[in-house]
Amino acid sequence: MTDMDAFRSDTRRWLEENCPPAMRTPAEGMAETVWGGRHPVFPNEDARIWLERAVERGFTVPEWPVEYGGAGLSKAEAKILRQEMRALGCRAPLFSYGISMLAPVLFEYGSDAQKARHLPPIARGEIRWCQGYSEPGAGSDLASLQCRAVRQGDEYVVDGQKIWTSGAAWSDWCFVLCRTDADAKPKQAGISYLLVPMKQDGITIRPILQMTGDSEFSEVFYDGARTARDNVVGEINDGWRVSQATLAFERGASTLGQQLGFQNELDEIISIARRNGRIDDPLIRQRLAGAWIGLRIQRFNALRTLCAAPGSEAARAGLITKLHWATWHRDLGKLAMDVLGAEAEVIEAGGYELSALQRMYLFTRADTLYGGTNEIQRNIIAEKALGLPRDPRPTEPPR
Repeated sequence: MTDMDAFRSDTRRWLEENCPPAMRTPAEGMAETVWGGRHPVFPNEDARIWLERAVERGFTVPEWPVEYGGAGLSKAEAKILRQEMRALGCRAPLFSYGISMLAPVLFEYGSDAQKARHLPPIARGEIRWCQGYSEPGAGSDLASLQCRAVRQGDEYVVDGQKIWTSGAAWSDWCFVLCRTDADAKPKQAGISYLLVPMKQDGITIRPILQMTGDSEFSEVFYDGARTARDNVVGEINDGWRVSQATLAFERGASTLGQQLGFQNELDEIISIARRNGRIDDPLIRQRLAGAWIGLRIQRFNALRTLCAAPGSEAARAGLITKLHWATWHRDLGKLAMDVLGAEAEVIEAGGYELSALQRMYLFTRADTLYGGTNEIQRNIIAEKALGLPRDPRPTEPPR
């Protein structure tokens, strides 16, 4: 037996002994997802137990160093762990923007003190993070942001507005892009990347009602909010470079864990098609097969990117990830409604309640927008992967 075989056997045994039965079924949307934070909400006691056991083992962030709360696994070992979790049907014990978006930036740009302070609580699910990027006048053109931070002694004072901040109403901290030099040129200069505590008098959060009936996003108003000087990640006025790393991780977020959620949605669609007879429709069958193939493409591309050396052709292929999964997931939402047929038009009695697939369909309308629109992502691929020149379109329409 090789070392990898022994590791697989030990991992499978640990999962069988420690992942509670209720955590071996697909999560039914956000209500059954564990996000952690200072005031965590668990859908049931098994979810709490599963998180505690995964934290103790370092399995919330298995590839992180042990000193920061991880298990110190190699890429090969982490791959085996995810394979065994998928085989057993284990849910991810913790979802976190701190894990998927902030932590990679701290590993690359953060100081030793910032990593020691913030990474272990992220790994344990003790702090929930949100992202303060978009503004009413700076969405796709993020570099036009106007939220500002002014140095006062050992602190920065933040004033401005952010919008479409996911999870802001429940978050403890936010990584915020602020303008710290209003006169810097070009507009990408003079921007800094700050870590800001959310629970303070200078911050007002206004949830935004979505067409799903939820309020996952919020407007956030900063009016004299304060954060310590040592909460600047990277160099002052060099936040644009740091922010692009965050966006790269967000756009490449078709992780193996996320794909498990996609697989659960596809499985549910196939199950419904079998129950209502639409599985016999050749066009539906063709679209289901296309969806299955598309999900496998995501998986193999994610594995190739995870195993690639920085700067390699395989690593550059990761640029297509967001474009592919966002388009694929949006189309999966359409397929779900076509498989449901007339049921797609029916809302459950007793109030504005949507089924999981109806909610998924509505939410996927935003997949090709957040984290950079598909159009922006195509420009990035053209310039950074294919080496094409920048778009030469004139700044003013022809007369």
